[in-house]
Amino acid sequence: MQDLQEWPHPPVTAHRRPADERESRRANGADWDRYADEYQATHGDFLGDVGFLWGPEGLTEAEAGILGPLDGKDVLEVGSGAGQCSRWIRSAGGRAIGLDLSYRQLQHSRRIDEQSGVPVPSVLGTATDLPFADGSFDIVFSSFGALQFVADIERAVAETARVLRPGGRYAFSITHPTRWMFPDDPGEEGLTATQSYWDRTPYVEVDDATGTTSYVEHHRTLGDWVAVLAGAGFRLTTLLEPEWPEGHERLWGGWSGVRGRLTPGTAIFGADLAG
Repeated sequence: MQDLQEWPHPPVTAHRRPADERESRRANGADWDRYADEYQATHGDFLGDVGFLWGPEGLTEAEAGILGPLDGKDVLEVGSGAGQCSRWIRSAGGRAIGLDLSYRQLQHSRRIDEQSGVPVPSVLGTATDLPFADGSFDIVFSSFGALQFVADIERAVAETARVLRPGGRYAFSITHPTRWMFPDDPGEEGLTATQSYWDRTPYVEVDDATGTTSYVEHHRTLGDWVAVLAGAGFRLTTLLEPEWPEGHERLWGGWSGVRGRLTPGTAIFGADLAG
């Protein structure tokens, strides 16, 4: 999740063009290393050191119950950031492990481990090459963590299926696919559709000074996500589109009350691996 109003980067130019897994990984790892300090300073209180939010609307896992029972379960968080969600799972009796592409985010996770007294074992890695044995986990999840930054999404979901035990649970939240139709603007100007929903061309930012790719995000339709999950042996059981709560005035990038009261900003999927 990003707050574009507080983006601490050099000037960039946005493009819609192809970007493969290698380019996406190189850009987004460095991007999150740059942004991690600002992100945690800006959103840390909202996230909570030991807290599980599925998105900017503030829906918690305690409210949604998408992962199911946690006590005694082996759980992997892909794109764990500073480990807030995994820390909450550990407080609920699960054995959560974090994985993130950003070394700086994992440093924040270690800091919060020490401050909270709820440590989360975490590793540096990628969603497309999970460094775990087959059948290691009962649950794998990603709360706005990794999937929209991955080009090779079929491989990422297949890797999740590989490390899950039969019947295991997979859940993730992403920017709602319909949001790609609109500008990333939380105000009234962001309510006019300017892009085709079916245009899957990646969103790419290029550093104006160096010409290097500094950020990549990938778009899939709801139908694309269903097909990818089914192709990897998952049965979709849950699709939530959280409404914007009354009285919730937090601004987070393109998420806002102005937009959130009219159109969903977040999609949350839950699926079970065939047993």
